[in-house]
Amino acid sequence: MSYNKSIKRIAIVGTGVIGASWAAEYLARGFDVVATDPGPNAEANLRKYIDEAWNDLTKIGLSKGASRDRLTFTKDSKEALAKADLVQENGPERPDFKMKLYADMDEVTPVDSLLASSSSGITPSVIQSKCKHPERVVIGHPFNPPHIIPLVEVVGGSKTAPEAIQQALAFYASIGKKPIRLKKELPGHVANRFQAALYREMLYLIEQDVLSVEDTDAAVSYGPGLRWGVMGQSLQWHLGGGAGGIKHFMDHLMDPLQAMMKALGTPNITPELKQKVVDGVLREAGGRSVDQLAQDENRVLVGLLRLRSETGGAVATGKPKQAAA
Repeated sequence: MSYNKSIKRIAIVGTGVIGASWAAEYLARGFDVVATDPGPNAEANLRKYIDEAWNDLTKIGLSKGASRDRLTFTKDSKEALAKADLVQENGPERPDFKMKLYADMDEVTPVDSLLASSSSGITPSVIQSKCKHPERVVIGHPFNPPHIIPLVEVVGGSKTAPEAIQQALAFYASIGKKPIRLKKELPGHVANRFQAALYREMLYLIEQDVLSVEDTDAAVSYGPGLRWGVMGQSLQWHLGGGAGGIKHFMDHLMDPLQAMMKALGTPNITPELKQKVVDGVLREAGGRSVDQLAQDENRVLVGLLRLRSETGGAVATGKPKQAAA
């Protein structure tokens, strides 16, 4: 099977928050998008989401041919998949559901088209296990919302062709995403595991009454979180090593850091702790709705991406350039 097929038509399977965001992103990059979802009001909700996201996408920069008019919707999944060059699936996070869904999609999607899953935790070997052509199944897991956050985690299963992984990586990079390749399958992939590791310690500090919920969030967002928006932790430790850089850090500062790692806690997540977090988060929200908070976050993120674009991503590993489809 060839893995150099030109991708012009993308099928979105499942149009919840992630699927709708992917649809908006692909339309903004100049693709034809056909979406399918059996849910009630799915088309109306999808078009409403895209209309609201278009302002942010315009600020980020639209590719040649970008148009919301290139979206079609159908309840017939076979119709959506029949001529798709790439499928971006966003169905429920249930292994049994994914296995059957991919077996069904595999039957009707052109055999030389990629099947990419947005699954946030299920491994590709499970997802592809019932397919006749498992070699073209990959994980293409975005970070929410996909139309703004560049990261895409790409990993194949035990039966995925290496060329399919390379095609997925090249495709996501070509539309301005920042794809990373996982060399091994892991439940939850990697970025969510980073979040889980940090949140475990945050919950421990809340449980031990070291910090309030609000101050725990402030410690992240006004401290290391600001720096993480510029460069990753290992590159930051290079700065932390002073003139000697990362070599000095590993030689002189890694041992104290390792001792701190051993002292990290494991919280006992009781109903009382859960309620404590709920109460603290609602105080932080200050009456703002989830939608209002998301819009505020997106506005700041778009500004950050614009600034990174203006500086050429010079302090990080490089910001991908937006490209036309």
